[in-house]
Amino acid sequence: MEKIKLSVVILTKNSQGIIEDSLKSVYGWVDEIVVVDDTSTDRTLEIVKKYTDRIYVKKWEREGAHRNYAYALASCDYILSLDSDERVTPELKEEIIGIFKEGPKFKGYNIPHKNFIGDYWIRYGGWYPNAKLKMFFRKDFRYEEEAEYHPRAFLEGPTYTLKSNIIHYAYRDFQNLFSKLNHQTDFEARKWLRDGRRMSFGICMFKAITRFIKFYFIKNGKKDGFVGFMMALAGSAYQLMTYAKYWEKKKQNVGFSSQPSVVSSQRKISS
Repeated sequence: MEKIKLSVVILTKNSQGIIEDSLKSVYGWVDEIVVVDDTSTDRTLEIVKKYTDRIYVKKWEREGAHRNYAYALASCDYILSLDSDERVTPELKEEIIGIFKEGPKFKGYNIPHKNFIGDYWIRYGGWYPNAKLKMFFRKDFRYEEEAEYHPRAFLEGPTYTLKSNIIHYAYRDFQNLFSKLNHQTDFEARKWLRDGRRMSFGICMFKAITRFIKFYFIKNGKKDGFVGFMMALAGSAYQLMTYAKYWEKKKQNVGFSSQPSVVSSQRKISS
């Protein structure tokens, strides 16, 4: 099969159980696969070496800066950005190949995500199609550098939403969901403090309740049964957990520096 001029950039961190399926979904039909690993201690890099020699190791400090660094390593004009828990479906592969045979007409392409918790596809509550900007013209795209988590994306030019899906194994199980929720709200609380955001318990409760109503009732999360209820509850808990951490740190008069204290390190892994 003739390869298309597309760089796939994959970010990894102790991903030995999931990374191979991600690599297999793009191997053999794209021009290059670039992997940036966040100092894994398992067999991730051993597996990755079977599919590419474009492997770099860099400690994750801020998401925006980390992703921008990874994209700068690509050599093709267009990039498809994947995480290790994401896979390109056969249908999406054919749709992307068709775009490059004709020549890309847009600067960015949004791709629908089929999000899973375990083996359950979350269809409602705003979880599908949940299209994200995943393929883009490298020189006109960047993430907000300063953001530790969930940075804003900036792209100069028109975008188009594809019909086919990326498979995203968002959570292994509910324990993994709760663990990620705890991790994510750490970053959100820090952001509130750094930005000097004024947040009261009343406002937080209002946001938590309206989030649940939005996800469970308005966006039909109830159609996903117990899973839909738990996902709506997690969206509500995100606000409450963030506020609890914000309140505690503010009471202790603990601030957060906008710059990480860890010194960045990076290296290329040879095959």
